Amino acid sequence: MGALDGIPADKDTVKKLDREHVFHSWSAQALIDPLPIASAEGSYFTDYDGKRYLDFSSQLVNVNIGYQHPKLIAAIAEYAQRATTISPAFANDARSEAARLICEKAGHDLSKVFFTNGGAEANENAIRMARLHTGRSKILAMYRSYHGATHGVIGLTGDPRRWGTEPHIIPGVVHFWGPYPYRSAFHSENAEQETERALQHLRDTVMVEGAQTIAAIILEPVVGTNGILVPPPGYLAGVREICDEHGILLISDEVMAGFGRCGEWFGIQHWDVRPDLITFAKGVNSGYVPLGGVVVSAPIAATFDQRVYPGGLTYQGHPLACATAVASITIFEEEGILDNARHLGTDVIGPELAKIADRHPSVGEVRGLGVFWAVELVRDRATREPLVPYNAAGADAQPMNDFAAACKQRGLWPMTHFNRTHVVPPCTTTEQEVREGLAILDEALEVADTFYTGSDS
Repeated sequence: MGALDGIPADKDTVKKLDREHVFHSWSAQALIDPLPIASAEGSYFTDYDGKRYLDFSSQLVNVNIGYQHPKLIAAIAEYAQRATTISPAFANDARSEAARLICEKAGHDLSKVFFTNGGAEANENAIRMARLHTGRSKILAMYRSYHGATHGVIGLTGDPRRWGTEPHIIPGVVHFWGPYPYRSAFHSENAEQETERALQHLRDTVMVEGAQTIAAIILEPVVGTNGILVPPPGYLAGVREICDEHGILLISDEVMAGFGRCGEWFGIQHWDVRPDLITFAKGVNSGYVPLGGVVVSAPIAATFDQRVYPGGLTYQGHPLACATAVASITIFEEEGILDNARHLGTDVIGPELAKIADRHPSVGEVRGLGVFWAVELVRDRATREPLVPYNAAGADAQPMNDFAAACKQRGLWPMTHFNRTHVVPPCTTTEQEVREGLAILDEALEVADTFYTGSDS
């Protein structure tokens, strides 16, 4: 009898057991019908009926290196023969090397890594470090953001997923508006003006909250789930200046934007801006084994040289996870994956989405970089009315649900959020595969066009 013989191998049993025993996240349990997945390889996964889907979501924008990379699987198997787990209290070769490599890729004075099991825990610990280092309490975060679902960082999150925890979120969180040229609250006419007015809004927020009370500003260098919002030139540098002026720490949440997604090791490097803390997870090893962490600058690390840091996790820096991180970073370098991500964004996804936008009136804007793109869908290009209302559900969400269904029917698995579809395939996806997916997206957008009500339809 094989080691996996106890795992059910037929679709009906998998669905039955899921329905009876699995409690799903972000879901009304009786209203969902998860698709059972049998296998995955490269940029595709396959259901139990043998239907293959090209994954334009990278699962949860985390399978950056693709499915079943043989070298990553070999790293897990090889290390498991030596040690399956070691407590964080011990020194461990895989953990030490993973930390060294991650610090090397972060650069500047980011010299230590506090490992976690995922991105939410990374952000939890980053804000704890910021508060203890500065002796201040407030954390500023954007309304258009997602920083995780644990009790502390759900309060940082700006989108509606925060509402269910209110009013019991942690105190001291203040939200502000970041730049969003397509739907600017700053009435800007160009990128330079957008940057200027967004930074002035942040300065005003700092002023009225009291700079001396603010420990950190946390932001996604490119906002992920909430729009893939690429900041206009100068914005992130301006945030850095505000932080330096007032002794505020800058936390770059790279959980989604890091490890190739933006064509860089960390997204903020696209603008050559130095953060004080970097949080990461997802693409560090593409979720093959859960792993996240905080990259800590030397001055912050020194705060805890003689002072106990009050935080820790049983499985932080898990040896198997760290071995996959070392293997993944090595594969990125050997196979030129950052170059591939840049090429796909600059030469394929960007130009092809621009052509798609010209063909479909429901496409209001396309934006992104690397393999991190959004297609914003509208009912009217002139008024920019979204295809579905903000946080739509039920019948209101039908246009986006119908569009997503059209993609899946054709063998493309999309990532949709509010009135957008995101183009976020693995960083290892080939040009041919990307073009295949974009062709399906092009066809499926005809469904979105049927809901268009503008005069230019």
